[in-house]
Amino acid sequence: MPTGNPGHTGDVDAERTGGEGATDERPGDPGLFGPGSVTWQMHGDPMMWVAGVRALYLQALHPRAVRGVMQNSDFRKDAWGRLMRTAHFVGTTTYGTSEAAEKAGARVRKIHTMLTATDPGTGERYRVDEPGLLLWVHCAEIDSYLHVLRRSGFPLTDAQADRYIGEHRVSARLVGLDPAGVPSDQAELAAYFEKVRPELAAGAEARDVDAFLRTPPVHPLLVPARAVLWRWVAQSAYASLPSYAHELYGRSVRSPRTVTRRLRLTGTALRCVPARLRWQLPPKHIIRAMSRLGPGSRPAPYKVGP
Repeated sequence: MPTGNPGHTGDVDAERTGGEGATDERPGDPGLFGPGSVTWQMHGDPMMWVAGVRALYLQALHPRAVRGVMQNSDFRKDAWGRLMRTAHFVGTTTYGTSEAAEKAGARVRKIHTMLTATDPGTGERYRVDEPGLLLWVHCAEIDSYLHVLRRSGFPLTDAQADRYIGEHRVSARLVGLDPAGVPSDQAELAAYFEKVRPELAAGAEARDVDAFLRTPPVHPLLVPARAVLWRWVAQSAYASLPSYAHELYGRSVRSPRTVTRRLRLTGTALRCVPARLRWQLPPKHIIRAMSRLGPGSRPAPYKVGP
């Protein structure tokens, strides 16, 4: 969960890397969310990786937003790096200290102020940190994380889902948005997507993202794994998109019931991998957080409060 993000408009080689090297582990600092938040429990779930890929698919449908990525980075050659840097950002802002999270956000904001994109149709040059573009990327991420985890079996009530969305006004602030203008619950998030829907299209850049996610470049020795493991992840992420996204991409999926069964099967399989084993993989955000705050801070679905 990475994440990721899954990511923000801007330079893929540097964007959302804030917090790398920020290893301040002040004892007792719960960070921006803390163990009592829904975010703390959700972001430790392995289905965040599938959710992050869904977020990429969804984000690419906003022509101005995806153009900002493509014109300021080498997405085709470094998409894996983008995914990992987004995951690192999400991990830092969720489980890192308050200082590390704020530094991560400051770095992202600084990078975005230096980047622009050009509309090839009109010649308009615009900043990639336009509030409307940042809001689209933020909402696509939060919607994807919430949708995939709930649909795959992570137990959340509607009230808890609303809490999660509200909590992420904090992450919206980190990337430069005014929290007052960011959806705070499911109703506001749904209204936002309804409003922005006419702006979406599957243009050339979105097709490039789709092509990469369907068959990403890998070392020849990893081609069999890509054919089996990655294809399952990418197909599951795509299938979980809203119906209008399938229409725009022009690829249909099986029935919603079949898609939900697939997501639940994937979630069950991934959650069978011991958490301690999963969390030992770099960059070990959760392990460091538990070391800082004690074993009681261990993320788990049953710890989500009312």
